[in-house]
Amino acid sequence: MSDAKIEVMLWSDPPDEPSEELREAQAKLRRLGFVLATAVMVGTLVLLVR
Repeated sequence: MSDAKIEVMLWSDPPDEPSEELREAQAKLRRLGFVLATAVMVGTLVLLVR
């Protein structure tokens, strides 16, 4: 026999959602990624036009 644990989720269990702090961090990283991608594109255009 193995010691595998079977986890059962009951209807009364809270949803498995990230905490408010984690959601804020994810939103910041998403915005940072967008800003960084935009900056790289603008920088590339500036170098190509010169």
